[in-house]
Amino acid sequence: MLKRTLFFTQKTSITTKWEQLAIKTESGIKTVPIEDIGFIIIENQEIYISIPALNKLIDNNVAVIFCDPKHMPSSMLLNLNGHHTQQELFSNQIKASEPLKKQIWRQVIKKKIKHQAHHLEKLNKPFEVLKFHESKVLSGDTENREGAAAAHYWKHLFDFDFKRERYGVYPNSFLNYGYIILRAAVARSLAASGLLCTLGIHHHNKYNAFCLADDVMEPYRPLVDAKVLQIMTNHKEKELTTEIKLALLSVLTETVYFKTTQSPLMVALSKTTSSLQKCYNGTAKKISYPRLWN
Repeated sequence: MLKRTLFFTQKTSITTKWEQLAIKTESGIKTVPIEDIGFIIIENQEIYISIPALNKLIDNNVAVIFCDPKHMPSSMLLNLNGHHTQQELFSNQIKASEPLKKQIWRQVIKKKIKHQAHHLEKLNKPFEVLKFHESKVLSGDTENREGAAAAHYWKHLFDFDFKRERYGVYPNSFLNYGYIILRAAVARSLAASGLLCTLGIHHHNKYNAFCLADDVMEPYRPLVDAKVLQIMTNHKEKELTTEIKLALLSVLTETVYFKTTQSPLMVALSKTTSSLQKCYNGTAKKISYPRLWN
């Protein structure tokens, strides 16, 4: 079942009764079954949420995202005991050999570049260079084909001079917000698969608690890029309004395509993280990613 995303922008009191989330606002009280929720984004700084409500949400693997005073996601609450064989899975992940991690990283980068090429092709932009880089990715991406592909991709994605920077000008803020949502969704799926978000395949930053999420999300990034382009076509605003944030949140329900099935992104992520878990325990050799478009 596709999980719901709740986005709170007004002063609200959130408690729990039985297995329901009780949401109290000036207009009254409404309830939502906790089992139906996948994500909660708390943007308003005057929202109250009870500890029992948080515990119920975590027990149901709901990712609770908190925003800073500038209304940007800044922290996240995740279940650290999301799988019944948690210790065994953590152990497999920690013991993963460097050759295994390098081979997985090669798969991740090849798929990322493949999706970037497909995106440019859909836009009738030059994509052949990316196909070349995809074919040349080595174990561990030791030649940094990812970087070379990114330079071409960002040069041609927009119809204006654009530089991808975290704190750069429009539409960087749109991209940042979309990536944060994607990162949270990947982290939620990793936790449900019994994997430790801190321990990455390739990313290793002592200040980053979500290295593995940053690794696994890479091939999904072009889906956010496509959503941003769509928003830019439909909206003249260059600031992150609530309407634009909601449009970016809808990326979680975008349909993606496996060989014989299709599913919303939110569901597909669990297939990807489950396949990574199998790579770590030796029952699979490939991390599974869908096609982002038909």
